[in-house]
Amino acid sequence: MKELYLAGGCFWGMQKFFDQFQGVKETETGYANGPAAAPSYQDVCRDSGHAETLRIVYDEQQITVTELLQYFFMVIDPLSVNKQGGDAGIQYRTGIYYTEEKDLQTIKNFYDRKQEEIGKPLAVELLPLENFFPAEEYHQKYLEKNPGGYCHIPESKMHLQG
Repeated sequence: MKELYLAGGCFWGMQKFFDQFQGVKETETGYANGPAAAPSYQDVCRDSGHAETLRIVYDEQQITVTELLQYFFMVIDPLSVNKQGGDAGIQYRTGIYYTEEKDLQTIKNFYDRKQEEIGKPLAVELLPLENFFPAEEYHQKYLEKNPGGYCHIPESKMHLQG
């Protein structure tokens, strides 16, 4: 199993979106790449510097990092700084955080092609994962527990597979 960490605005929708894909074995919402102290949701909302991030555990024999990134770019505005949908603030920035150096070239190639295709610099961070702190339990699978909860990702994208 491999891991990839994606920050794409509110992590509730990101989790529901990525849970639909075959090969995604586990997802967990949390806070990444901020100061080392484990933040609470309230800390993150008060600009702790962490990004709302989704940890994705996947089987690379069933889904590739490139496919995960293709899906990611389907549901974010890659030019928006610290804002996705109706959510604004540093915790809603977009980012691709990798844990294995050997994945960097594949990720960078995809990133560079996407930037060239769009024709403008992307506002998506591309960095190694510095830290990740799981979000509180009530944030895990939030949209499953609270159907109709706010999400910047259109409902039509939540059912691409299955």
